[in-house]
Formats: sequence, structure tokens, C-alpha cells
Amino acid sequence: MDGGAGEDGKQERHLVLAHKLFLLSHPAVDDLSKVALRAEVLDAVKSDDMAPLFESLVTAGVLEADAALLAEMRGRIDEEIRKLDEKIADAEENLGESEVREAHLAKSLYFIRVGEKEKALEQLKVTEGKTVAVGQKMDLVFHTLQIGFFYMDFDLISKSIDKAKNLFEEGGDWERKNRLKVYEGLYCMAIRNFKKAASLFLDSISTFTTYELFPYDTFIFYTVLTSVITLDRVSLKQKVVDAPEILAVIGKVPHLSEFLNSLYNCQYKSFFVAFSGLTEQIKLDRYLQPHFRYYMREVRTVVYSQFLESYKSVTMEAMAAAFGVTVDFIDQELSRFIAAGKLHCKIDKVAGVLETNRPDERNAFYQATIKQGDFLLNRIQKLSRVIDL
Repeated sequence: MDGGAGEDGKQERHLVLAHKLFLLSHPAVDDLSKVALRAEVLDAVKSDDMAPLFESLVTAGVLEADAALLAEMRGRIDEEIRKLDEKIADAEENLGESEVREAHLAKSLYFIRVGEKEKALEQLKVTEGKTVAVGQKMDLVFHTLQIGFFYMDFDLISKSIDKAKNLFEEGGDWERKNRLKVYEGLYCMAIRNFKKAASLFLDSISTFTTYELFPYDTFIFYTVLTSVITLDRVSLKQKVVDAPEILAVIGKVPHLSEFLNSLYNCQYKSFFVAFSGLTEQIKLDRYLQPHFRYYMREVRTVVYSQFLESYKSVTMEAMAAAFGVTVDFIDQELSRFIAAGKLHCKIDKVAGVLETNRPDERNAFYQATIKQGDFLLNRIQKLSRVIDL
């Protein structure tokens, strides 16, 4: 795994492999596609001598057992490690500190390549001990983060991001700082912190170089999806709808342009069509799939709230027509969202009317201020009594 950008701006091949492994386990992927995926996974495992991964995939029933192949891979690994150890010993005996560090780094990268997670992490720590420059230490953190994303080890990713931020307090260049924002944004999205993910992605739009994680069009896909459910209309217009970097790429992702623009332009029927087209992509994304149902709810909350914002009351029939669905569907949908406290309105079933009861934000802010003031006065009175004693 390359600590810098992927070779020629390509996605790091182990992360490509991780996505294929995810698709192999996905029930929505048809059997014919899985046959092709299984062959591609086996080729990737063979080309990098990933013996530990091969064993775990055989145990899981993904690949067929092959003792001869496993023995070959193990033999090549042992031989390569022997050569790397010889180079380290030679560097320590005859060469300078820089060459010693490079020899240890080569061993770290080899462990990453063959999928020896624990050995790779241990060797990266050894390499860090031989490293002085902050930039080179940061590159080691990026290697660790890529391991974390391959195994979806969120604890490792979180600790590595914190470590990177501490390193930046010692120095570090802007290019690496900007790359870290994308890594952190991906981590936030993967743990369902969409608001922070959107903020980090938007900050990185014009400086994106993190091709080892994903292509730029995938980055724009994530940016739009996280922004739609976390930004208000004004911010969405300024930062996303009118952003030249997004406009240049958004057409490459099927349904994404219609999804964003129909939402902003209140074309709700078109929005639902585009949204249904995007659901398959969300479902087949290894970072978004665990949050699929949550994301579906949040998007519908945003679009229903936006529609109701314009009305004091509106007929169920008019709303159903605007969204291109039946009255019964809207009735069931809104009932769930109202019961969950997601929408501020009530349904008059007899009249077939929706009445909005949006909370008065100014009055709520006034009441909160009064409450905080009372709390502060009580604390001051208690403190004054203590002082008097």
C-alpha cells in the first residue's frame, strides 16, 4: 500500500480488492457476477501472495482450498522476508541511517502487500522509530490508515487520525493536511457522522489528491450525498449546487445531478425517480451500505420538510401528486415520520389535509435563554452563600 497517492492517480489495489470482497458477500449481487468476482479476487490474492487472506477466505467458503498454492505462497513469503532481513542487517552494518530506514520501510510495505496485518503494524512502528522527518512519519500514518480501511478497523483508523493531528502540531505540509481531511471524512461517513464528513469533503474539493482511496467522481458522489442531508438550502446552493468542481464531474455519476438539482429546485417527482436510481449505488458501497436505511430516512425527512415549509396547510392529494405517489403512500410515510418526531405537522384524516405546526425558533431560543439565565442565577446564589460562610 502506497502512503502517497495511488500509482498514476489510481486507487490502491488492496482497497479495490476490499470492495470486491464486499460485493462477494452482498446478497444483491447475482451469482454470475460473483463467479467473475471470485476469479478476480483469486488473481489478486495470487499476485500479491496474500496467504493469510487466502486461508481466511477458504475458511469462510469464499475460495476453494488449495494446499499446493498456499505452500507456494508461504515459501515465497519466507524467502522474501529472509532477503529483506539481510538488507536490513547490511544497511545497519555498512550504510547510513537513511538506508536503514528505507530497508525497514521495504519490509513494512511487504507485510502490507501480503496481508500480514499485525506484522505490518509492528514493522511500521519499528520504521517510525528510525524516522525523523514529520512528513515521512505522516506517510507511515497513511499506510496505517489504508490498512484500517482495508479491514474496516475503526479503532485503528481513529487512533491513526489522532496521531496524524498530533504530528501536524509539530509541522507538516498542506498537501498532507488536505489528504488527511479526506481520510477523516471517509472515516466519519463510515461511522455515520455525515455532518462532519460533509464539512471535511467540502473543504477538500479543490485540493483533492487522495486517489489511493477512491477516484474523484466517487469523492464527489460522497460529498453530494453527505451534504444533501446536513446542509441548509442556502449553504447547499453555495457550496454544492453552484460549485464548479462538482459541476465538472457530477454528470459522470448516474442520477446524481438529477438527485441534487431536483431537490434544490423542488421538482419532487423527478427527485424520487433520481433517488430510486441512486439507491442501488448506495447499497453496493462498502462504506455506505451499513447506513442504507438510516440514509433513506434522512433524505426523505429533508425532502418532506422542504415541501411542507411552504405551507400552513396542504391537502394530502396535492402532496401525493407533487411526489408522483399515491395518497396512501404519503399517509403511511408521514405517519411514521411524525410519530418519530422528524416532521412538525399533523394529519387531519377526515378532511384529507396536512397542517404544519413548525416550532417557533425565536420563541424557543428565548425560552432556552431564560432557562439558562435562571440556572446561572441559582449557581451564583449558591456560590455566594458558600463565600459568606
